[in-house]
Amino acid sequence: MLTTLAAEFNRPLSEASHVVSGFAISYGVMQLLYGPLGDRFGKLRVISLATAGCAIASVLAALSYSFDMLVAMRVFMGAAAAGVIPLSMAWVGDNFDYAERQKTLSRLLSATVGGMIAGQWLGGWLTEAVGWHFVFAVLAVLFAVASWTLWRPAADLAHQVSIPAGSSARTMLRLLGLPRVRWVLSAACIEGLAMFGVLAFVPSILVERYGLTVAVAGAVISLFGVGGFLYSRVAGPLIRVLGESGLAVCGGTLVAGSLLTLAWAGNWIATLPACLVAGAGFYMLHTTLQTQATQMAPEQRGMAVAWFACLLFIGQSAGVALMAGAVGLGLTVQALMVSAVILAALGVIVSFSVSIKSNP
Repeated sequence: MLTTLAAEFNRPLSEASHVVSGFAISYGVMQLLYGPLGDRFGKLRVISLATAGCAIASVLAALSYSFDMLVAMRVFMGAAAAGVIPLSMAWVGDNFDYAERQKTLSRLLSATVGGMIAGQWLGGWLTEAVGWHFVFAVLAVLFAVASWTLWRPAADLAHQVSIPAGSSARTMLRLLGLPRVRWVLSAACIEGLAMFGVLAFVPSILVERYGLTVAVAGAVISLFGVGGFLYSRVAGPLIRVLGESGLAVCGGTLVAGSLLTLAWAGNWIATLPACLVAGAGFYMLHTTLQTQATQMAPEQRGMAVAWFACLLFIGQSAGVALMAGAVGLGLTVQALMVSAVILAALGVIVSFSVSIKSNP
């Protein structure tokens, strides 16, 4: 939506990106609240309430009459959405053994990526066809259905509590004192900065560089989600063949090559396989980090995964801000190249770290 919002509200693209960075900042910061709440009151119950909050925020976003109001509602939506994916990951960690966890997280990923594919394509097409207000109205309905569907099982499992009340602040600080936790959180922050900052601007780059419509640009970037979905379908065999270490280095390398292609592609057709491969490679690396996050503090898994998501989206918000500055200065190609180098190096470092952990 960024190109459309920039034009409608007469704002530069870098300022229109506040609807992304505002969401990401509140999403990241609110993890520190949702983690303890999930451990204390039951993860599914908190997820159900969080999706209800997303529905309300989506209604208000659809009714926004000014850019400032829209940004504020995106901040509200980010604060509510913070309780969904990370607590879902933590719930998987509570209910599946480590040997099965990455494969199960890949199944969760297939649902997440299915939403990403639909959102990236339909978001662009509906924005162009009927306007961005309608897109948020659709989201409101979907979030309301999700909240209603989850409420009954959430109530049945609300007795599952991991930590006693009153210990959250001390536990948060204790977790940060663990070297393994600090390493995983640092990797998550770097990943968010290098990948998501770029991803937020790829559709706008496609529109401005190649003259594509918003709908076509949305369809192109949706291939990122298709790549992730395809990976999720073959994750089990790949994990057995490559192991966590191999997945990390392979994923980082694939993403780096794809970003370099996006930086230098002379024709928009070349961006199609680049986006597809980038999605598969990113999720190879990302699910490896996710799995590490679910195991870095098993006794406080909800809080540990919340820290992971917090740093991931703080990194994303920083990446969006840096990318916006680079685009504004005409340094788009250079920013894509730097992100490629960072992600390739991160894949190697994560691979090395996982190997050490597996073979002390």
